[in-house]
Amino acid sequence: MKLIRFGTAGKEKPGVQLENGNRIDVSAFGQDYTESFFGENGIEQLKKWLKTHQSECPLVDKNIRLGAPLCRPSKIVCVGLNYAQHAVESGMDVPSEPVLFFKATSAIVGPNDDLVIPKGSKKTDWEVELAVVIGKKASYVKEKDALEHVAGYVLHNDYSERAFQLEQEGQWVKGKSCDTFAPIGPFIATKDEISDPNNLTLWLTLNGKKIQNSSTADFIFNIQYVVSYISQFMTLLPGDIISTGTPFGVGLGFKPPVYLKPGDVIALGIEGLGSSKQTAVSYTN
Repeated sequence: MKLIRFGTAGKEKPGVQLENGNRIDVSAFGQDYTESFFGENGIEQLKKWLKTHQSECPLVDKNIRLGAPLCRPSKIVCVGLNYAQHAVESGMDVPSEPVLFFKATSAIVGPNDDLVIPKGSKKTDWEVELAVVIGKKASYVKEKDALEHVAGYVLHNDYSERAFQLEQEGQWVKGKSCDTFAPIGPFIATKDEISDPNNLTLWLTLNGKKIQNSSTADFIFNIQYVVSYISQFMTLLPGDIISTGTPFGVGLGFKPPVYLKPGDVIALGIEGLGSSKQTAVSYTN
């Protein structure tokens, strides 16, 4: 099942994208895609409800804006340097264990919303990433059991302001949490739709030129390991997002580096998870 949310920003409604690409409004189900929905077997309940109510669900016009496909989670946990070639292009050693940092949930926007280049930014960069949505509370989870705690997967562009991230006392969260820096979607694919999350093609283009093109088969730490590892240090709640890192091809790695400017168009996608597109715009008061 593919979970979507649609409508104007802040007033999104829950929906489902069908196999034929049509989108339907499932507001009558009575739940949005919140922590409670994921943690209280909402996916299975929605599947069951649709068996008898799908024909009654209104179609959603393809021109209606898509929002992030879940309500604001308690946290976004990110894994840095999780592809060996990206570590090399960043001038950093391949880590011996996952590098973790947080991204503010206030950065979340819809998949095709504009990217606002932050006030004072000169080094805004892109990062196509596979994100994991937690479906069951996870604390001290064993690696062999990790996927039992996953609800599904979603496309994420982990935008980064490199000066804020790397040149101001090395506090990564500052360069990751600016408004609009977490476009998510177009949909959450429930885990039954993705046979192997550790072997998915992912790509990103800048103004039509493909500059990231890789596979999650190049993970240093796979999904199971990452979920288990993070759960040793914090409780993962239903609806929480884990963003699993980006492959080589970010602007920081170019010689000389390339960063985003107003008018740039960034498109990205992951096998089985659809695609998104953002246009960079200037910050205005």
